[in-house]
Amino acid sequence: MTGRARTGRRPGRPDTREEILRVARTRFAATGFDKTSIRSIAADAGVDSALVHHYFGTKRDLFVASIALPTDPTVVLRPVLAADTDRLGEALLTAILAVWDFENGQAVVATFRSLIAGADVGLIKTFLMHIVLEDIAHRVDEPVGSGPLRVALVASQMSGLLLTRHILSIEPLASMPAHRVVALTAQTLQHYLTGELPDFVP
Repeated sequence: MTGRARTGRRPGRPDTREEILRVARTRFAATGFDKTSIRSIAADAGVDSALVHHYFGTKRDLFVASIALPTDPTVVLRPVLAADTDRLGEALLTAILAVWDFENGQAVVATFRSLIAGADVGLIKTFLMHIVLEDIAHRVDEPVGSGPLRVALVASQMSGLLLTRHILSIEPLASMPAHRVVALTAQTLQHYLTGELPDFVP
């Protein structure tokens, strides 16, 4: 009896997980978070959507895995989401600095270095706007329609701080204790989140 080549989607293999991650990273970088579906990633990887969910859970979880973050953003952001709206700036900055400066900090910075070096800026944008700031945008959408602008301003401050403190290492900011950085810049973040936006038009 002669064997017949199997058709259809290939079953899970040891390298299937890595292939899904490779495809996901490419898709997220090319089309963004909203326009990328689990189904499209599964199709490109040649597997069933159920297998992608089995390995990674939600699309959000898959994105985090695809950029190889050494820490779980859900855990990091938990105290931020629990904070009062008028303390969001301080809570966000404190949480992010705790990761950059202490817990797996070098690995996090290395991840962003590699994304920048590989021209995967779309992945950085997706991480900031859909993983870190999306839930916050809904909380600060006053006046209605201002949420996206508010968190975009916050993203500009946070990415600039990461660049200045950890990649360019510009002193005295590079070696300044985290609590002083919070004291100096949290008010700016808070203004972006809840302050008046001159000439804002939704």
